[in-house]
Amino acid sequence: MATLADALPEPRSRRRGRVGERNRRQILEAAERVFAGRGFRGARLDEIALESGLPKANLLYYFNTKEALYAAVIGDILDLWLSALGEISVHDDPSEALTGYVERKMALSRQRPEASRVFAMEIITGAPVIGGYLRGYLRDWVERQGTVFRTWQRRGLMADLPPEHVFFTIWAMTQTYADFGTQVTAVLGVERLDDRQYRDAVETVSAIVLRGLGVRVPAAAGA
Repeated sequence: MATLADALPEPRSRRRGRVGERNRRQILEAAERVFAGRGFRGARLDEIALESGLPKANLLYYFNTKEALYAAVIGDILDLWLSALGEISVHDDPSEALTGYVERKMALSRQRPEASRVFAMEIITGAPVIGGYLRGYLRDWVERQGTVFRTWQRRGLMADLPPEHVFFTIWAMTQTYADFGTQVTAVLGVERLDDRQYRDAVETVSAIVLRGLGVRVPAAAGA
């Protein structure tokens, strides 16, 4: 399956092999943290190199500019989010597919909050780097998944609502636990969500999605 990374320009120098892939991953993870804290304009390659534990020359070996590195970070984040849905089909159970998607998206917000913040800043500023990919790659992805949703709707398995807005709603609800994590913890009076609070959040978002879409939840086995 094609990914956003495939659509992005190939870095000037990308070393193949295990060492190259490990270094590249190390750089992307460090860049994600720095971009999340400083934004694209405030981030410096020297700081990203220090965060990654690799020389600046290594960064420029894999990504010849800060713009190329930033685009790769955004592409990596978007691919991660979209893969959370998996390859759904008209034969899948809507309840299982949607619940699984919400759970995986919530897990990503918990495990990779910086990724969500980087993406949010890109969108808030008008998507100057990936605007074209959003209008092409992401739009095509939503349309493909929307075809499955519309089949479920015709079968009476899901409320007849625009799939695009269903995705917007799921993204907003799940990513708020990363983008607005400070607000969430302040209202709950905690430093971070514990396992029970996180489970409550997942179950609440899942219930809102399923009930809002009129999706029937299968009875528990043995009930």
